[in-house]
Amino acid sequence: MNKHIDIKKIAVRTIEEEANAIRQLSGFIDEQFEQAVKCIAKSKGRLIITGIGKSANIATKIVSTLNSTGTPSVFMHAADAIHGDLGIIRKDDMVLCISKSGESPEIKVLIPLIKAFGNILIALTGNIDSFLAKQADYILNSTVEKEACPNNLAPTSSTTAQLVVGDALAVCLLELRGFSTDDFAKLHPGGTLGKQLYLKAADIIAQNEKPQVQISDSIQTVILEMTSKRLGATAVLDGKNLVGIITDGDLRRMLNKNLQIDQLTAKQIMNQSPKKVEFDTLLVDALGIMRNKSITQLLVCKGTNYLGVLHLHDILKEGIL
Repeated sequence: MNKHIDIKKIAVRTIEEEANAIRQLSGFIDEQFEQAVKCIAKSKGRLIITGIGKSANIATKIVSTLNSTGTPSVFMHAADAIHGDLGIIRKDDMVLCISKSGESPEIKVLIPLIKAFGNILIALTGNIDSFLAKQADYILNSTVEKEACPNNLAPTSSTTAQLVVGDALAVCLLELRGFSTDDFAKLHPGGTLGKQLYLKAADIIAQNEKPQVQISDSIQTVILEMTSKRLGATAVLDGKNLVGIITDGDLRRMLNKNLQIDQLTAKQIMNQSPKKVEFDTLLVDALGIMRNKSITQLLVCKGTNYLGVLHLHDILKEGIL
């Protein structure tokens, strides 16, 4: 181990070299790139993405990004393709082949087979004079001057460039299709991100009790209701109409005033301007309201109908933060 090297300097140099390689890619976005995007968007089939070695690893990430943003895609390893996996390709599919050199032996075997099937071929390559590029219907240029590796051998800048071109492709297709946050939520129902996009107040309060008292109820009744429902608050109703809220804080303030609690009613201590949200409010938006108002509960309503209490703990339990 060389103990005299400057690790920070090497890391910064690597980042800067890869950043420079990425900056040069904008000059390669041409009419072929544009036509490839339009062709993929119009396709009735899927985008089959293939590669060998490190390019295969990049291909799997691009496939994942495309699938999650509305472009059906499938990964096909170039080595496996020539041993039976070519059956993945269907009549209307397009094929995107990723290769820095465009001259890998597996690629040279695979490309004529794809062409024989009649599928449209897109090359994502760092060598626009390669066998792959010359056979492709469209070329996505990912040329880099050199790798960040000091020996100019290990794929570093080149694989980063491939990844960025893939992201550019995915974002262009996303915007061309008008892919919305609602579309995104449908494809990402799991995890924190998905929950932020689809979980609503009504989805959560259905799991909770529904604390409520009438405006003329005694304080004893209020305390029993809040204690039994354990949400730190109760709605106050006048008949069926929501007129207020009583929280733990309201009870503490009442006690500090040394009032005759056995003579008090809900009306006398309630907050007449309860913070509330509609039943279809996203949890992430409800959380924003709680933060802005420095509160831990919101009453949930559907129009004038009181539905229940949404507590901060409910949102934290879902991992929205």
